[in-house]
Amino acid sequence: MRMRSLGGHGPAVSALGLGAMGMSGAYGAADRAESVATVHAALDAGVTLFDTGDFYGMGHNELLLAEALRGRDRDSYQLSVKFGMLRGPGPQFGGVDGRPEAVKNFLAYSLTRLGTDHVDVYRPARLDPAVPIEETVGAVKEMIDAGYVRHLGLSEVDAATVRRAHAVHPVADLQIEYSLISRAVEAEVLPTLRELGIGLTAYGVLSRGLISGHWSAGRGAGAGDARAMSPRFTAGNVEHNLGLVEALRRVADAKGCTVAQLAIAWVAGRGEDVVPLVGARTRERLAEALPALELDLGADDLVEIEKAVPPGAARGDRYPSAFMSQLGVGN
Repeated sequence: MRMRSLGGHGPAVSALGLGAMGMSGAYGAADRAESVATVHAALDAGVTLFDTGDFYGMGHNELLLAEALRGRDRDSYQLSVKFGMLRGPGPQFGGVDGRPEAVKNFLAYSLTRLGTDHVDVYRPARLDPAVPIEETVGAVKEMIDAGYVRHLGLSEVDAATVRRAHAVHPVADLQIEYSLISRAVEAEVLPTLRELGIGLTAYGVLSRGLISGHWSAGRGAGAGDARAMSPRFTAGNVEHNLGLVEALRRVADAKGCTVAQLAIAWVAGRGEDVVPLVGARTRERLAEALPALELDLGADDLVEIEKAVPPGAARGDRYPSAFMSQLGVGN
């Protein structure tokens, strides 16, 4: 497994990380035994970076990772944990809480559920509009000084917020959606990260399966699957977006790889400071993703990929309208 550094201030991690959200019901029911087996397969393949959030399945995801990682050398992997999103007992979200006292409370619960004495990267999932970012990350800094957290991360914020947070404590990385059909980060955020020596962990590299090569227009999203509310999966938009995938498939076929591998390789190729997260829920999908790191995309390949999926070509926002206002950048 190749390794990359999360910027100039973060840890060395595997060049590809595993995002565990889908293992806790975000995209419908997941098989617990298969989820654990997938984490084990990732570890055995050299994956060291595991991303979760305390609100994924209301703690289910952290408990699942604790089970899967039990018995492994704690220094052999890194846990990236998001906090701050408020949930109710049903599917609804209740806003964001970035108050310093809430930060420490969230962390206490996460450490217990994960069965560890520290998390490697701790980050607010979204910006709390009622709390200055300096106060939120200041509380994380206190937890770093106390030894409960190793590094500060951010998620889905704009360039100005990155600068403000970094002035309080060095930021290891920004986690943000980045894929062939979500490239808004390139305009201002990514240059700012590189100026400050901050890494980028890219989630949604397959756009929740939309550009994986495995989705079809007539498939639809099942019960409990968040894609049922995603604008890019709605009738009219999904057909257009899958047309882009078919154009990408022709490039992948010529390259001798799958569509998913090509899409992951494109993100991984954006720079050594970019670490893609794949949301594989099964060993089969993980096994497909891993060879993407060995795929060499030359200048001609990149030209053909750009022709197949030009910037801004996708239809539909990447989140429902109610969530778009929480994002630092758009599509």
